[in-house]
Amino acid sequence: MTASTGYGLPAPDAGYLRAATADRERAADVLKAGYAEGRLSKAEYDIRADQVFAARTLAELALVTADLPGGHIAAPAAWPSAPKGTNSLAVASLICGIAQFVAGPLPTIPAIVLGHMARREIRRTGEDGNGAATVGLVLGWAGLSLMVLVALIALVVITAIRGHGAPAGG
Repeated sequence: MTASTGYGLPAPDAGYLRAATADRERAADVLKAGYAEGRLSKAEYDIRADQVFAARTLAELALVTADLPGGHIAAPAAWPSAPKGTNSLAVASLICGIAQFVAGPLPTIPAIVLGHMARREIRRTGEDGNGAATVGLVLGWAGLSLMVLVALIALVVITAIRGHGAPAGG
């Protein structure tokens, strides 16, 4: 049986899950098919049908139908899985990228590092947040490029000032 615990992890045993009306109806259909094919006598069908409609968990339904073809009652494929949240590293990367406008160059490197870590984790886990990680990366790299450009311009200006201030050889 496949089921989810609500946190995206497979349940160790889904038999403890409560049976829904649809689960009981599927089990009743398995019994009807078993009776129609001659696998069950009328008396056995009646006893098992009572057990199906009295069953409270999927494990109880599985016990009633396990020896019949199609009788392995599993969790429906349509059960909703836990919603995948936005990756926290992607959010942190985005915040650091935006924070450059307020805090200056301090959050630049964290924006880049967190963005790369977030993208790797998103590929592995399938979480949301790829866009936030990408924007954080772009802002981080743009901030770093701007810092390098400003440093180069400052270096050129300082060199030019020192060059004009030196006396001509004499």
